Amino acid sequence: MQVQSPAPQSLDRQLRLPGAIVVGLGSILGTGAFVSIGIGAGVAGPMVILACALAAIVATFNGLSSAQLAAAHPVSGGTYEYAQRCFPGGLGARLGFTSGWLFLIAKSASAATAALGCAGYLKEFVRGPLESLPLWGLALVILGLMTALVLFGLRRTNTLNTALVSTTVIFLLLFIVGNLPDAIRRAPDTLVPFFEAPEDAGGNRAPWGLALASATALMFVAYTGYGRIATLGEEVVEPRETIPRAVIATLIVSMLLYVGTAFALLGPFKAGYIAKVTAEDAAPLLVAAQGSRVPGLAMFLWVGAVTAMLGVLLNLILGLSRVLLAMGRRGDMPRGVAALTAKKNPAAAIIVVACVIGAIVAIGDLKLAWSFSAFTVLIYYAITNASALRLAKAVRLYHPALAWCGLVACAGLAFFVETRVWLIGLGLILLGQVWFEVARRVSRRGARGA
Repeated sequence: MQVQSPAPQSLDRQLRLPGAIVVGLGSILGTGAFVSIGIGAGVAGPMVILACALAAIVATFNGLSSAQLAAAHPVSGGTYEYAQRCFPGGLGARLGFTSGWLFLIAKSASAATAALGCAGYLKEFVRGPLESLPLWGLALVILGLMTALVLFGLRRTNTLNTALVSTTVIFLLLFIVGNLPDAIRRAPDTLVPFFEAPEDAGGNRAPWGLALASATALMFVAYTGYGRIATLGEEVVEPRETIPRAVIATLIVSMLLYVGTAFALLGPFKAGYIAKVTAEDAAPLLVAAQGSRVPGLAMFLWVGAVTAMLGVLLNLILGLSRVLLAMGRRGDMPRGVAALTAKKNPAAAIIVVACVIGAIVAIGDLKLAWSFSAFTVLIYYAITNASALRLAKAVRLYHPALAWCGLVACAGLAFFVETRVWLIGLGLILLGQVWFEVARRVSRRGARGA
């Protein structure tokens, strides 16, 4: 006699449009502004400004695909769930698992980058007792505090997230406005020639097209926080209307802030200097700001950076736990991670996610982790766009051409990161397929035993 499994518990719908926008901005405004712009400037020089805009366009294609998928299937899990619902049978299960696997890997690396970045800014500005503490040790303390806050539940977490995002936006605007006159005055020196990559350690320059594509791939990761809105689809009120509006608003605001920050940074500090301190210091933009003539700029940047990194880390723990929850429900991960507390909080998934992030923090590298995130996230969103193309016409919100543009752009940009990065990424995808086969066989044996 076959025993019917109880239906999984649903999460409460409590996020409205303002809260959904805050979740998106909280996941975006952090490592993008304070880490990736410096890395992008080191790769492409002044072209990082254009890379910010191009990455935003690609993110818009993906965001619209994610929005209509989330509106059609308003459940937690993001592309992990969408692929399984849009593609038939075994193909859908495999693509869904692959996207979930990639999401967990990529965003765990991004979360580790945020924790390390926050620790770097703290150590650089608050010296004294923090100087003797290793960077990874301080990052683990920060991770532990943010995990505890998420365990208290979404409502309390969202309140803190609003405060963090507001502080970050205010100080980024102060930074942009404060540096704008100097950036405009020095533009002929810092932005000309525009289409020229900076020299590497050996004195060589990459072709401008290759440098621009590489910087665009790296900057794309800085926009992918809008995906947190989709992964929280089960907790959004009126998801068909709220999610698309929140995604578009989040991308517009973040693009304007990124382009403004890149232009303001290149004016006073020059791409070459930013590239140098990015390679040598965990808080590159703070080091650069300390040489600025703007009074108090370093303090503003430090406060904005710390609050932004905390906001990103907070939202990544939140989003990752929801994807792990969805994978546990389907048996692609141990079913224990799908358990909810009496207050309907996925505490088990949150703790597991925190442990994975902590492991990467202990062994990770800022620049390598960010590049690795770029490859895996681009492949993830290629699957997202492919899933959007499978939507029925009755539930489709946008023309299929947008999803095609997103699919081609993501698949192409993924291989403009360092060769070793995408080779490791492909290896981890293959490892995921092995896990998928093992999990499927275990699930079949369990079903026969029941």
